[in-house]
Amino acid sequence: MGAIYWKEMADHFSRRRFIIVLGLVLFSVLWGLFVILRELDGGARAADEFLFLNAFLRGSGLLPPLLFFIGFFGPIIGITLGFDAVNSERTQGTLSRLLAQPIYRDQVFNGKFLAALTTLSLVVAGMVLGVVGLEMFILGIPPAGQEIVRLLGFTAITIAYLGVWLALAMMASVFMRNVVASALVAIGIWLLTGFIIVIASSAVADVIVPEIETAEEALRHFRVDTWIRRLSPGELFQEATSILLDPIEGRTLTPLAMASIQGGERLLVTPVAASQSLLLVWPHIVALVGMLGSLVGVSYWKFMREEVRS
Repeated sequence: MGAIYWKEMADHFSRRRFIIVLGLVLFSVLWGLFVILRELDGGARAADEFLFLNAFLRGSGLLPPLLFFIGFFGPIIGITLGFDAVNSERTQGTLSRLLAQPIYRDQVFNGKFLAALTTLSLVVAGMVLGVVGLEMFILGIPPAGQEIVRLLGFTAITIAYLGVWLALAMMASVFMRNVVASALVAIGIWLLTGFIIVIASSAVADVIVPEIETAEEALRHFRVDTWIRRLSPGELFQEATSILLDPIEGRTLTPLAMASIQGGERLLVTPVAASQSLLLVWPHIVALVGMLGSLVGVSYWKFMREEVRS
């Protein structure tokens, strides 16, 4: 499997499409830099304003937060790395030649997936380190321990989130024989989960709870809407990273709903410990990893059972 892994790693870094990935990383770093400069111009204090986290969480003028950019355009990176992982080999006729060698079929699949996941992890780590490095250069101070823990958790969640789209793209590559078809299917599912589920969640919640007259009905409407939204990987990512990157406002959704029902009063005025935030987002991480594992399992099963002809 080592030979397949390193060959795929070399292919990922040598392809022209990797320039698009690097462009997204560079754009995100510049985005974070602009937010940092606006925060400093606004009088933010580096000692107590969580500037290292605000670069991802805060917007600036017409620009939405960097977190929105990663959540919306990040899946393109995962889809780009996996939509032709298998069917391109099949189309070029190299898959049968590869399997004719003394290489197990599962080693081919595992090598391709692990190489793509490693490349994805390096891209995400480079993105986060680029933004944090610019902040350190501008502010002249390193991030605090709590911020480092939160940034590490954010990096892990982002890798798991983009890994879901990588696994989806690889599954489309295994099931679809045409490269263009697999790319369109992956992009279509990305758009479906990003828009249709969000729209459908509100509609279903309105059907289940047509009238909101009491606090209990409002809370029930909120819960139905939230749980349907959580079928989308993007919603899980946004919810988890918002909790993790915002030490003050980041809490469980039920208290937020209760607070909004009672008039929007703050339940907490002091920052939540990083360990507590990690406990709150642990179910989201498990859900994302479960989605990733399910998609990889289906792709693995199909690839191991399909017939490969020369």
